[in-house]
Amino acid sequence: METSWNSLIGRAISRRPDALVDVTLWLWEKLAVELVSLIGDGGFQAIYVRSSMLAAKRYPWLAQNSPLKQTDFQVAGLRSRLEGRDIMEVREASILLLSTFLDILTSLIGETMVTNLLHSAWGDDVLTLNDKNC
Repeated sequence: METSWNSLIGRAISRRPDALVDVTLWLWEKLAVELVSLIGDGGFQAIYVRSSMLAAKRYPWLAQNSPLKQTDFQVAGLRSRLEGRDIMEVREASILLLSTFLDILTSLIGETMVTNLLHSAWGDDVLTLNDKNC
């Protein structure tokens, strides 16, 4: 599913191809900090779990092994699912998971608010990368 977020996320996670998993997890951590302050842990978890379920249709290994508990967004769990995979598969799965999450969030709060949230979470340097930085 191609979304408006795919290109942005692709550029963001490709900033350091040698550390694709670390960059992906950094994006998730920063997003979680910003979003939890607005919608709470439960809201974040609900969107994350739904996104994981949808992304797991294409990448079954992205599925959550067990339900998350309140305040339990664990980067370690996502790290373990990403590490050891083919780098292109990690890139594509990371883009799909984050894009799906942002699509759901956009449907709830609107694109302008999500864009503002991403600026707060990831900073202007991530969001204004041009295609030469991929």
